[in-house]
Amino acid sequence: MQENANLAVLVVDPNPGMRTSLQNMLGLAGITKIEHAVNANTAIRQLQQRAFDIILCEYDLASGAGEGQDGQQLLEDLRQHRLITPSTIFIMLTSEAERDKVVSAAELAPTDYLLKPFTVDLISTRIKRALDRRGALLPAWQLAAQGRLREAILACANGAQAQPRFAADLARVRAELHTTLGEHAEAAAVYRDVLAERPLGWAALGLARTLLALGQGDDARAILEELLATNPRLMAGYDLLARCLEADGEPALAQTVLADAVAISPHVVGRLRKLGELALATGDMAVAETSFRQVVGKARYSAFRDPEDHVSLVKTLVARGDLLQASGAIRDLERTLRAAPGYDACHAYANALLHDKTGNSGAAVAGLQNAVSAVRANNALSSSLKLELARACLAHRLDEQAAGVMLTVVNDASSGVSPDQAMTVFVNAGRTDLLDNMDQQLKAQAHILLGVADEKRNMGDVRGAVQTLREALHLAPRNLQVMAATAGGILRQINELGWDHPLGQTAAGLLDGIRAQDAQHPRLATLTEEYQAARRKYGIAAG
Repeated sequence: MQENANLAVLVVDPNPGMRTSLQNMLGLAGITKIEHAVNANTAIRQLQQRAFDIILCEYDLASGAGEGQDGQQLLEDLRQHRLITPSTIFIMLTSEAERDKVVSAAELAPTDYLLKPFTVDLISTRIKRALDRRGALLPAWQLAAQGRLREAILACANGAQAQPRFAADLARVRAELHTTLGEHAEAAAVYRDVLAERPLGWAALGLARTLLALGQGDDARAILEELLATNPRLMAGYDLLARCLEADGEPALAQTVLADAVAISPHVVGRLRKLGELALATGDMAVAETSFRQVVGKARYSAFRDPEDHVSLVKTLVARGDLLQASGAIRDLERTLRAAPGYDACHAYANALLHDKTGNSGAAVAGLQNAVSAVRANNALSSSLKLELARACLAHRLDEQAAGVMLTVVNDASSGVSPDQAMTVFVNAGRTDLLDNMDQQLKAQAHILLGVADEKRNMGDVRGAVQTLREALHLAPRNLQVMAATAGGILRQINELGWDHPLGQTAAGLLDGIRAQDAQHPRLATLTEEYQAARRKYGIAAG
Protein backbone atom coordinates (compact mmCIF):
# COMPACT_ATOMS: atom_id res chain seq x y z
CA MET A 1 0.00 0.00 0.00
CA GLN A 2 3.06 2.24 0.08
CA GLU A 3 2.43 3.17 -3.55
CA ASN A 4 -0.83 4.86 -2.47
CA ALA A 5 0.85 7.23 -0.02
CA ASN A 6 1.33 10.03 -2.52
CA LEU A 7 -2.15 9.91 -4.01
CA ALA A 8 -4.28 13.03 -3.52
CA VAL A 9 -7.98 12.24 -3.07
CA LEU A 10 -11.01 14.53 -3.00
CA VAL A 11 -14.09 13.13 -1.28
CA VAL A 12 -17.29 14.92 -2.31
CA ASP A 13 -20.13 14.01 0.04
CA PRO A 14 -22.56 16.13 2.11
CA ASN A 15 -22.87 13.50 4.85
CA PRO A 16 -20.22 13.94 7.58
CA GLY A 17 -20.60 10.32 8.69
CA MET A 18 -19.96 9.06 5.16
CA ARG A 19 -16.95 11.38 4.79
CA THR A 20 -15.47 9.97 7.99
CA SER A 21 -16.18 6.40 6.88
CA LEU A 22 -14.51 6.99 3.51
CA GLN A 23 -11.50 8.60 5.15
CA ASN A 24 -11.10 5.55 7.38
CA MET A 25 -11.42 3.16 4.44
CA LEU A 26 -8.89 5.14 2.39
CA GLY A 27 -6.53 5.20 5.35
CA LEU A 28 -6.67 1.42 5.54
CA ALA A 29 -5.77 1.39 1.84
CA GLY A 30 -2.69 3.51 2.54
CA ILE A 31 -4.18 6.81 1.28
CA THR A 32 -3.79 9.72 3.68
CA LYS A 33 -3.77 12.87 1.50
CA ILE A 34 -7.51 13.43 1.61
CA GLU A 35 -9.56 16.60 1.27
CA HIS A 36 -13.31 16.97 1.55
CA ALA A 37 -16.05 18.91 -0.22
CA VAL A 38 -19.65 19.05 0.96
CA ASN A 39 -21.21 19.99 -2.38
CA ALA A 40 -20.47 20.54 -6.07
CA ASN A 41 -19.53 24.22 -5.81
CA THR A 42 -17.06 23.53 -3.01
CA ALA A 43 -15.54 20.74 -5.09
CA ILE A 44 -15.20 23.04 -8.10
CA ARG A 45 -13.43 25.70 -6.04
CA GLN A 46 -10.97 23.12 -4.75
CA LEU A 47 -10.35 21.69 -8.22
CA GLN A 48 -9.72 25.20 -9.56
CA GLN A 49 -6.91 25.52 -7.01
CA ARG A 50 -5.23 22.12 -7.34
CA ALA A 51 -5.40 18.75 -9.06
CA PHE A 52 -6.40 15.45 -7.45
CA ASP A 53 -5.53 11.92 -8.51
CA ILE A 54 -8.85 10.48 -7.40
CA ILE A 55 -12.31 11.95 -6.85
CA LEU A 56 -14.83 9.92 -4.84
CA CYS A 57 -18.17 11.60 -5.42
CA GLU A 58 -21.58 10.86 -3.92
CA TYR A 59 -24.34 10.92 -6.53
CA ASP A 60 -27.00 12.50 -4.29
CA LEU A 61 -25.09 15.59 -3.22
CA ALA A 62 -28.31 17.27 -2.10
CA SER A 63 -28.98 14.46 0.43
CA GLY A 64 -32.48 14.00 -0.92
CA ALA A 65 -33.38 17.70 -0.52
CA GLY A 66 -33.52 18.24 -4.28
CA GLU A 67 -31.36 21.37 -4.16
CA GLY A 68 -27.89 21.77 -5.60
CA GLN A 69 -26.08 19.78 -8.25
CA ASP A 70 -25.93 16.02 -8.14
CA GLY A 71 -22.78 14.03 -8.88
CA GLN A 72 -23.63 13.51 -12.52
CA GLN A 73 -24.13 17.24 -13.11
CA LEU A 74 -20.85 17.95 -11.34
CA LEU A 75 -19.04 15.46 -13.58
CA GLU A 76 -20.59 17.08 -16.65
CA ASP A 77 -19.32 20.49 -15.55
CA LEU A 78 -15.85 19.18 -14.69
CA ARG A 79 -15.42 17.58 -18.11
CA GLN A 80 -16.92 20.46 -20.09
CA HIS A 81 -14.78 23.07 -18.35
CA ARG A 82 -11.67 20.86 -18.22
CA LEU A 83 -11.21 20.97 -14.48
CA ILE A 84 -10.18 17.33 -14.56
CA THR A 85 -7.83 15.64 -17.00
CA PRO A 86 -8.25 12.24 -18.67
CA SER A 87 -5.92 10.82 -16.01
CA THR A 88 -8.16 11.90 -13.11
CA ILE A 89 -9.88 8.89 -11.56
CA PHE A 90 -13.55 9.77 -10.91
CA ILE A 91 -15.55 7.17 -8.97
CA MET A 92 -19.27 7.75 -8.46
CA LEU A 93 -20.75 6.53 -5.18
CA THR A 94 -24.48 5.91 -5.03
CA SER A 95 -27.13 4.08 -3.06
CA GLU A 96 -29.65 4.90 -5.76
CA ALA A 97 -30.76 1.95 -7.87
CA GLU A 98 -33.00 3.97 -10.19
CA ARG A 99 -32.14 3.11 -13.76
CA ASP A 100 -32.05 6.63 -15.21
CA LYS A 101 -29.56 7.87 -12.62
CA VAL A 102 -27.19 4.96 -13.16
CA VAL A 103 -27.43 5.42 -16.92
CA SER A 104 -26.79 9.16 -16.68
CA ALA A 105 -23.72 8.61 -14.55
CA ALA A 106 -22.38 5.81 -16.73
CA GLU A 107 -22.76 7.69 -20.00
CA LEU A 108 -20.50 10.49 -18.82
CA ALA A 109 -17.76 7.90 -18.37
CA PRO A 110 -16.75 8.03 -14.73
CA THR A 111 -13.82 5.71 -14.20
CA ASP A 112 -16.05 3.50 -12.09
CA TYR A 113 -19.06 3.63 -9.81
CA LEU A 114 -19.78 1.86 -6.54
CA LEU A 115 -23.17 0.96 -5.16
CA LYS A 116 -23.35 1.53 -1.40
CA PRO A 117 -22.73 -0.11 0.98
CA PHE A 118 -19.26 -1.30 0.00
CA THR A 119 -16.28 -2.72 1.87
CA VAL A 120 -12.67 -1.61 2.25
CA ASP A 121 -11.59 -4.51 0.08
CA LEU A 122 -13.97 -3.55 -2.71
CA ILE A 123 -12.99 0.13 -2.84
CA SER A 124 -9.30 -0.82 -2.62
CA THR A 125 -9.70 -3.26 -5.50
CA ARG A 126 -11.50 -0.71 -7.65
CA ILE A 127 -8.90 1.98 -6.96
CA LYS A 128 -6.05 -0.42 -7.76
CA ARG A 129 -7.71 -1.39 -11.03
CA ALA A 130 -8.17 2.27 -11.95
CA LEU A 131 -4.55 3.07 -11.05
CA ASP A 132 -3.24 0.19 -13.15
CA ARG A 133 -5.20 1.44 -16.14
CA ARG A 134 -4.04 5.01 -15.54
CA GLY A 135 -0.43 3.86 -15.37
CA ALA A 136 -0.74 2.21 -18.78
CA LEU A 137 -2.32 5.26 -20.42
CA LEU A 138 -0.41 8.00 -18.60
CA PRO A 139 2.63 8.23 -20.96
CA ALA A 140 0.35 8.87 -23.93
CA TRP A 141 -1.81 11.35 -22.01
CA GLN A 142 1.25 13.27 -20.83
CA LEU A 143 2.71 13.52 -24.33
CA ALA A 144 -0.64 14.64 -25.71
CA ALA A 145 -0.91 17.34 -23.02
CA GLN A 146 2.48 18.65 -24.21
CA GLY A 147 1.21 18.80 -27.80
CA ARG A 148 3.43 15.90 -28.87
CA LEU A 149 0.61 13.99 -30.51
CA ARG A 150 2.77 11.87 -32.83
CA GLU A 151 4.84 10.63 -29.92
CA ALA A 152 1.64 9.99 -27.96
CA ILE A 153 0.36 7.76 -30.77
CA LEU A 154 3.62 5.82 -30.72
CA ALA A 155 3.38 5.53 -26.93
CA CYS A 156 -0.07 3.94 -27.34
CA ALA A 157 1.31 1.34 -29.74
CA ASN A 158 4.27 0.57 -27.46
CA GLY A 159 2.02 0.44 -24.40
CA ALA A 160 -0.33 -2.06 -26.04
CA GLN A 161 2.61 -4.40 -26.67
CA ALA A 162 3.95 -4.01 -23.13
CA GLN A 163 0.56 -4.32 -21.38
CA PRO A 164 -1.85 -6.16 -23.69
CA ARG A 165 -4.69 -6.19 -21.15
CA PHE A 166 -5.02 -2.44 -21.75
CA ALA A 167 -4.68 -2.71 -25.54
CA ALA A 168 -8.29 -1.71 -26.16
CA ASP A 169 -8.00 1.37 -23.92
CA LEU A 170 -4.79 2.40 -25.65
CA ALA A 171 -6.35 1.86 -29.07
CA ARG A 172 -9.15 4.19 -28.05
CA VAL A 173 -6.69 6.91 -27.04
CA ARG A 174 -4.74 6.37 -30.28
CA ALA A 175 -7.87 6.76 -32.39
CA GLU A 176 -8.83 9.94 -30.53
CA LEU A 177 -5.34 11.35 -31.14
CA HIS A 178 -5.66 10.66 -34.88
CA THR A 179 -9.00 12.46 -34.79
CA THR A 180 -7.42 15.44 -33.04
CA LEU A 181 -4.85 15.56 -35.86
CA GLY A 182 -7.65 15.48 -38.43
CA GLU A 183 -6.61 12.01 -39.56
CA HIS A 184 -10.09 10.53 -39.64
CA ALA A 185 -9.23 7.68 -42.02
CA GLU A 186 -6.45 6.54 -39.69
CA ALA A 187 -8.80 6.77 -36.70
CA ALA A 188 -11.41 4.73 -38.57
CA ALA A 189 -8.81 2.02 -39.24
CA VAL A 190 -8.03 1.77 -35.51
CA TYR A 191 -11.72 1.47 -34.62
CA ARG A 192 -12.20 -1.22 -37.26
CA ASP A 193 -9.27 -3.20 -35.86
CA VAL A 194 -10.84 -3.06 -32.39
CA LEU A 195 -14.23 -4.13 -33.72
CA ALA A 196 -12.64 -7.06 -35.52
CA GLU A 197 -11.59 -8.34 -32.08
CA ARG A 198 -14.69 -7.48 -30.06
CA PRO A 199 -18.00 -5.67 -30.73
CA LEU A 200 -17.33 -2.80 -28.31
CA GLY A 201 -19.91 -0.02 -28.29
CA TRP A 202 -17.40 2.82 -27.95
CA ALA A 203 -15.47 1.54 -30.97
CA ALA A 204 -18.59 1.41 -33.14
CA LEU A 205 -19.48 4.88 -31.92
CA GLY A 206 -15.98 6.15 -32.74
CA LEU A 207 -16.12 4.59 -36.21
CA ALA A 208 -19.46 6.30 -36.88
CA ARG A 209 -18.03 9.62 -35.71
CA THR A 210 -15.02 9.35 -38.02
CA LEU A 211 -17.19 8.33 -40.98
CA LEU A 212 -19.37 11.38 -40.39
CA ALA A 213 -16.23 13.55 -40.38
CA LEU A 214 -15.19 11.91 -43.67
CA GLY A 215 -18.51 12.86 -45.24
CA GLN A 216 -19.88 9.31 -45.16
CA GLY A 217 -23.03 10.23 -43.28
CA ASP A 218 -25.17 7.36 -44.59
CA ASP A 219 -22.64 4.77 -43.41
CA ALA A 220 -22.37 6.50 -40.03
CA ARG A 221 -26.14 6.55 -39.68
CA ALA A 222 -26.44 2.84 -40.51
CA ILE A 223 -23.82 1.94 -37.88
CA LEU A 224 -25.55 4.03 -35.23
CA GLU A 225 -29.01 2.65 -35.93
CA GLU A 226 -27.68 -0.91 -35.62
CA LEU A 227 -25.67 0.01 -32.53
CA LEU A 228 -28.66 1.50 -30.72
CA ALA A 229 -30.84 -1.46 -31.64
CA THR A 230 -28.46 -3.72 -29.71
CA ASN A 231 -27.25 -1.16 -27.11
CA PRO A 232 -30.27 1.07 -26.36
CA ARG A 233 -28.53 2.65 -23.35
CA LEU A 234 -25.43 3.79 -25.19
CA MET A 235 -26.51 7.38 -24.80
CA ALA A 236 -23.80 9.05 -26.87
CA GLY A 237 -25.11 7.07 -29.84
CA TYR A 238 -28.36 9.03 -29.74
CA ASP A 239 -26.47 12.32 -29.72
CA LEU A 240 -24.38 11.35 -32.74
CA LEU A 241 -27.36 9.93 -34.65
CA ALA A 242 -29.18 13.22 -34.05
CA ARG A 243 -26.17 15.06 -35.49
CA CYS A 244 -26.29 12.83 -38.59
CA LEU A 245 -30.00 13.47 -39.08
CA GLU A 246 -29.63 17.21 -38.57
CA ALA A 247 -26.77 17.30 -41.10
CA ASP A 248 -29.04 15.41 -43.54
CA GLY A 249 -31.68 18.13 -43.18
CA GLU A 250 -34.00 16.07 -40.98
CA PRO A 251 -34.30 18.12 -37.76
CA ALA A 252 -37.66 16.61 -36.82
CA LEU A 253 -36.19 13.10 -36.83
CA ALA A 254 -33.17 14.37 -34.91
CA GLN A 255 -35.55 15.81 -32.33
CA THR A 256 -37.31 12.46 -32.00
CA VAL A 257 -34.02 10.67 -31.44
CA LEU A 258 -32.97 13.08 -28.69
CA ALA A 259 -36.41 12.88 -27.08
CA ASP A 260 -35.96 9.10 -26.89
CA ALA A 261 -32.57 9.64 -25.26
CA VAL A 262 -33.96 12.10 -22.70
CA ALA A 263 -36.68 9.60 -21.81
CA ILE A 264 -33.95 7.09 -20.88
CA SER A 265 -31.47 9.53 -19.34
CA PRO A 266 -33.15 12.81 -18.34
CA HIS A 267 -30.34 14.51 -16.43
CA VAL A 268 -27.72 15.59 -19.00
CA VAL A 269 -28.01 19.35 -19.49
CA GLY A 270 -26.19 19.44 -22.82
CA ARG A 271 -28.63 17.00 -24.40
CA LEU A 272 -31.66 18.82 -23.02
CA ARG A 273 -30.28 22.05 -24.44
CA LYS A 274 -29.82 20.50 -27.89
CA LEU A 275 -33.34 19.04 -27.78
CA GLY A 276 -34.69 22.50 -27.05
CA GLU A 277 -32.74 24.01 -29.94
CA LEU A 278 -34.06 21.38 -32.37
CA ALA A 279 -37.62 21.79 -31.12
CA LEU A 280 -37.31 25.55 -31.55
CA ALA A 281 -36.04 25.05 -35.11
CA THR A 282 -38.92 22.69 -35.98
CA GLY A 283 -41.53 24.94 -34.42
CA ASP A 284 -42.39 22.52 -31.61
CA MET A 285 -42.64 25.22 -28.98
CA ALA A 286 -44.13 23.01 -26.29
CA VAL A 287 -41.11 20.68 -26.32
CA ALA A 288 -38.77 23.67 -26.63
CA GLU A 289 -40.27 25.33 -23.56
CA THR A 290 -40.17 22.12 -21.51
CA SER A 291 -36.55 21.48 -22.49
CA PHE A 292 -35.27 24.98 -21.80
CA ARG A 293 -37.12 25.13 -18.47
CA GLN A 294 -35.36 21.92 -17.48
CA VAL A 295 -32.02 23.30 -18.62
CA VAL A 296 -32.47 26.46 -16.56
CA GLY A 297 -33.67 24.46 -13.58
CA LYS A 298 -30.95 21.80 -13.65
CA ALA A 299 -28.20 24.37 -14.21
CA ARG A 300 -29.46 26.60 -11.39
CA TYR A 301 -26.88 25.30 -8.92
CA SER A 302 -23.99 25.05 -11.38
CA ALA A 303 -20.94 27.26 -10.95
CA PHE A 304 -20.95 27.62 -14.75
CA ARG A 305 -24.52 28.79 -15.39
CA ASP A 306 -25.00 30.22 -18.85
CA PRO A 307 -27.29 33.26 -19.28
CA GLU A 308 -27.87 32.17 -22.88
CA ASP A 309 -30.16 29.44 -21.53
CA HIS A 310 -32.47 32.14 -20.20
CA VAL A 311 -32.41 33.84 -23.62
CA SER A 312 -33.48 30.56 -25.23
CA LEU A 313 -36.34 30.23 -22.75
CA VAL A 314 -37.41 33.85 -23.33
CA LYS A 315 -37.28 33.34 -27.09
CA THR A 316 -39.50 30.26 -26.80
CA LEU A 317 -42.01 31.94 -24.49
CA VAL A 318 -42.19 34.99 -26.76
CA ALA A 319 -42.82 32.71 -29.75
CA ARG A 320 -45.66 31.07 -27.78
CA GLY A 321 -47.09 34.49 -26.94
CA ASP A 322 -46.62 33.96 -23.20
CA LEU A 323 -45.22 37.40 -22.44
CA LEU A 324 -45.90 37.21 -18.72
CA GLN A 325 -43.73 34.12 -18.36
CA ALA A 326 -41.11 35.68 -20.64
CA SER A 327 -40.95 38.70 -18.33
CA GLY A 328 -40.57 36.30 -15.38
CA ALA A 329 -37.66 34.56 -17.09
CA ILE A 330 -35.94 37.93 -17.63
CA ARG A 331 -36.46 38.84 -13.97
CA ASP A 332 -34.93 35.51 -12.96
CA LEU A 333 -31.97 36.28 -15.22
CA GLU A 334 -31.57 39.67 -13.50
CA ARG A 335 -31.85 38.14 -10.06
CA THR A 336 -29.46 35.23 -10.43
CA LEU A 337 -26.90 35.87 -13.17
CA ARG A 338 -25.77 39.50 -13.03
CA ALA A 339 -22.15 38.48 -12.47
CA ALA A 340 -22.06 35.87 -15.25
CA PRO A 341 -19.98 36.44 -18.42
CA GLY A 342 -22.26 37.55 -21.23
CA TYR A 343 -25.01 38.70 -18.87
CA ASP A 344 -25.24 42.27 -20.23
CA ALA A 345 -25.60 41.14 -23.85
CA CYS A 346 -28.08 38.38 -22.96
CA HIS A 347 -30.18 40.66 -20.79
CA ALA A 348 -30.33 43.37 -23.44
CA TYR A 349 -31.17 40.92 -26.22
CA ALA A 350 -33.85 39.14 -24.17
CA ASN A 351 -35.51 42.49 -23.47
CA ALA A 352 -35.28 43.36 -27.18
CA LEU A 353 -37.12 40.13 -28.04
CA LEU A 354 -39.88 40.95 -25.57
CA HIS A 355 -40.24 44.56 -26.75
CA ASP A 356 -40.28 43.46 -30.37
CA LYS A 357 -43.18 41.10 -29.64
CA THR A 358 -45.18 43.84 -27.91
CA GLY A 359 -44.64 46.19 -30.87
CA ASN A 360 -42.39 48.59 -28.98
CA SER A 361 -39.93 49.05 -31.84
CA GLY A 362 -38.00 51.88 -30.20
CA ALA A 363 -37.29 49.85 -27.06
CA ALA A 364 -36.41 46.82 -29.19
CA VAL A 365 -33.85 48.84 -31.17
CA ALA A 366 -32.37 50.26 -27.97
CA GLY A 367 -32.08 46.72 -26.57
CA LEU A 368 -30.31 45.49 -29.69
CA GLN A 369 -27.89 48.43 -29.60
CA ASN A 370 -27.13 47.70 -25.94
CA ALA A 371 -26.57 44.04 -26.76
CA VAL A 372 -24.12 44.90 -29.55
CA SER A 373 -22.24 47.29 -27.27
CA ALA A 374 -22.01 44.55 -24.65
CA VAL A 375 -20.64 42.09 -27.23
CA ARG A 376 -17.95 44.58 -28.23
CA ALA A 377 -17.01 45.13 -24.59
CA ASN A 378 -17.02 41.46 -23.61
CA ASN A 379 -16.86 38.85 -26.34
CA ALA A 380 -18.52 36.14 -24.21
CA LEU A 381 -21.50 35.08 -26.33
CA SER A 382 -21.66 31.92 -28.38
CA SER A 383 -21.31 32.20 -32.14
CA SER A 384 -24.90 31.05 -32.68
CA LEU A 385 -26.31 33.81 -30.48
CA LYS A 386 -24.10 36.41 -32.14
CA LEU A 387 -25.42 35.34 -35.54
CA GLU A 388 -28.95 35.60 -34.19
CA LEU A 389 -28.20 39.07 -32.84
CA ALA A 390 -26.83 40.14 -36.23
CA ARG A 391 -30.00 38.91 -37.97
CA ALA A 392 -32.14 40.86 -35.51
CA CYS A 393 -30.06 43.99 -36.16
CA LEU A 394 -30.52 43.60 -39.92
CA ALA A 395 -34.27 43.21 -39.44
CA HIS A 396 -34.29 46.59 -37.67
CA ARG A 397 -31.94 48.22 -40.24
CA LEU A 398 -29.08 48.45 -37.77
CA ASP A 399 -26.56 47.80 -40.54
CA GLU A 400 -23.42 49.02 -38.80
CA GLN A 401 -24.21 47.02 -35.66
CA ALA A 402 -24.94 43.88 -37.66
CA ALA A 403 -21.64 44.19 -39.55
CA GLY A 404 -19.75 44.77 -36.29
CA VAL A 405 -21.19 41.63 -34.71
CA MET A 406 -20.44 39.56 -37.80
CA LEU A 407 -16.83 40.75 -37.80
CA THR A 408 -16.39 39.63 -34.19
CA VAL A 409 -17.67 36.18 -35.17
CA VAL A 410 -15.52 35.76 -38.27
CA ASN A 411 -12.42 37.17 -36.59
CA ASP A 412 -12.64 34.37 -34.05
CA ALA A 413 -11.11 31.42 -35.90
CA SER A 414 -12.47 29.06 -33.22
CA SER A 415 -16.05 30.18 -33.88
CA GLY A 416 -16.54 27.67 -36.66
CA VAL A 417 -18.14 30.39 -38.78
CA SER A 418 -16.52 31.01 -42.16
CA PRO A 419 -16.70 34.28 -44.08
CA ASP A 420 -19.00 32.56 -46.58
CA GLN A 421 -21.39 31.59 -43.79
CA ALA A 422 -21.27 35.15 -42.49
CA MET A 423 -22.08 36.51 -45.94
CA THR A 424 -25.04 34.14 -46.14
CA VAL A 425 -26.60 35.95 -43.16
CA PHE A 426 -26.67 39.15 -45.23
CA VAL A 427 -27.92 37.35 -48.35
CA ASN A 428 -30.76 35.64 -46.47
CA ALA A 429 -31.75 38.99 -44.99
CA GLY A 430 -31.92 40.47 -48.49
CA ARG A 431 -29.02 42.81 -47.76
CA THR A 432 -26.58 41.99 -50.54
CA ASP A 433 -25.74 45.69 -50.62
CA LEU A 434 -23.65 45.16 -47.48
CA LEU A 435 -21.54 42.31 -48.87
CA ASP A 436 -18.83 44.35 -50.61
CA ASN A 437 -18.05 46.43 -47.54
CA MET A 438 -17.88 43.32 -45.37
CA ASP A 439 -15.59 41.59 -47.86
CA GLN A 440 -13.25 44.59 -48.00
CA GLN A 441 -13.01 44.76 -44.20
CA LEU A 442 -12.13 41.07 -44.00
CA LYS A 443 -9.46 41.41 -46.68
CA ALA A 444 -7.97 44.43 -44.93
CA GLN A 445 -7.76 42.55 -41.64
CA ALA A 446 -6.21 39.56 -43.41
CA HIS A 447 -3.47 41.73 -44.90
CA ILE A 448 -2.72 43.23 -41.49
CA LEU A 449 -2.24 39.69 -40.21
CA LEU A 450 0.19 38.97 -43.06
CA GLY A 451 2.37 41.76 -41.71
CA VAL A 452 2.14 40.37 -38.18
CA ALA A 453 3.18 36.94 -39.51
CA ASP A 454 6.21 38.49 -41.22
CA GLU A 455 7.28 40.05 -37.93
CA LYS A 456 6.95 36.74 -36.10
CA ARG A 457 8.93 34.93 -38.77
CA ASN A 458 11.71 37.54 -38.62
CA MET A 459 11.87 37.01 -34.86
CA GLY A 460 12.30 33.27 -35.38
CA ASP A 461 8.79 32.32 -34.24
CA VAL A 462 8.00 30.00 -37.15
CA ARG A 463 5.05 28.28 -35.47
CA GLY A 464 3.56 31.61 -34.39
CA ALA A 465 3.91 32.94 -37.93
CA VAL A 466 2.01 29.95 -39.34
CA GLN A 467 -0.74 30.32 -36.73
CA THR A 468 -1.18 33.96 -37.71
CA LEU A 469 -1.14 33.08 -41.41
CA ARG A 470 -3.90 30.55 -40.82
CA GLU A 471 -5.93 33.23 -39.05
CA ALA A 472 -5.50 35.42 -42.13
CA LEU A 473 -6.55 32.51 -44.34
CA HIS A 474 -9.68 32.08 -42.25
CA LEU A 475 -10.64 35.68 -43.02
CA ALA A 476 -9.78 35.53 -46.73
CA PRO A 477 -9.85 31.85 -47.75
CA ARG A 478 -9.73 32.48 -51.52
CA ASN A 479 -7.37 35.43 -51.62
CA LEU A 480 -4.36 34.35 -53.71
CA GLN A 481 -1.85 36.46 -51.82
CA VAL A 482 -3.00 35.04 -48.48
CA MET A 483 -3.11 31.48 -49.84
CA ALA A 484 0.42 31.71 -51.23
CA ALA A 485 1.79 33.32 -48.06
CA THR A 486 0.20 30.63 -45.88
CA ALA A 487 1.48 27.79 -48.06
CA GLY A 488 4.98 29.31 -47.96
CA GLY A 489 4.87 29.72 -44.19
CA ILE A 490 3.74 26.14 -43.66
CA LEU A 491 6.49 24.78 -45.90
CA ARG A 492 9.05 26.86 -44.03
CA GLN A 493 7.90 25.38 -40.72
CA ILE A 494 7.99 21.84 -42.12
CA ASN A 495 11.51 22.32 -43.44
CA GLU A 496 12.77 23.72 -40.15
CA LEU A 497 10.81 21.67 -37.62
CA GLY A 498 9.90 18.43 -39.36
CA TRP A 499 7.05 16.92 -41.33
CA ASP A 500 3.56 17.48 -39.95
CA HIS A 501 0.87 15.51 -41.75
CA PRO A 502 -2.12 17.88 -41.22
CA LEU A 503 0.02 20.90 -42.17
CA GLY A 504 1.30 19.04 -45.22
CA GLN A 505 -2.28 18.35 -46.27
CA THR A 506 -3.17 22.00 -45.77
CA ALA A 507 -0.24 23.10 -47.94
CA ALA A 508 -1.23 20.66 -50.68
CA GLY A 509 -4.81 21.93 -50.59
CA LEU A 510 -3.64 25.52 -50.84
CA LEU A 511 -1.45 24.72 -53.86
CA ASP A 512 -4.40 23.02 -55.54
CA GLY A 513 -6.56 26.05 -54.78
CA ILE A 514 -4.01 28.47 -56.23
CA ARG A 515 -3.66 26.28 -59.31
CA ALA A 516 -7.43 26.22 -59.83
CA GLN A 517 -7.68 30.01 -59.64
CA ASP A 518 -4.51 30.96 -61.50
CA ALA A 519 -2.33 28.24 -62.99
CA GLN A 520 0.24 30.92 -63.93
CA HIS A 521 0.52 32.39 -60.45
CA PRO A 522 4.13 33.66 -60.05
CA ARG A 523 4.74 31.73 -56.79
CA LEU A 524 2.99 28.48 -57.72
CA ALA A 525 5.92 26.66 -59.37
CA THR A 526 8.37 27.55 -56.58
CA LEU A 527 5.94 26.56 -53.84
CA THR A 528 5.12 23.29 -55.59
CA GLU A 529 8.80 22.41 -55.83
CA GLU A 530 9.30 23.29 -52.13
CA TYR A 531 6.41 20.99 -51.24
CA GLN A 532 7.77 18.08 -53.29
CA ALA A 533 11.27 18.65 -51.88
CA ALA A 534 9.89 18.51 -48.34
CA ARG A 535 8.15 15.20 -49.08
CA ARG A 536 11.39 13.77 -50.46
CA LYS A 537 13.38 15.11 -47.51
CA TYR A 538 11.17 13.34 -44.97
CA GLY A 539 10.48 10.24 -47.03
CA ILE A 540 6.74 10.88 -47.40
CA ALA A 541 5.19 8.51 -49.91
CA ALA A 542 3.10 9.91 -52.73
CA GLY A 543 -0.67 9.69 -52.49
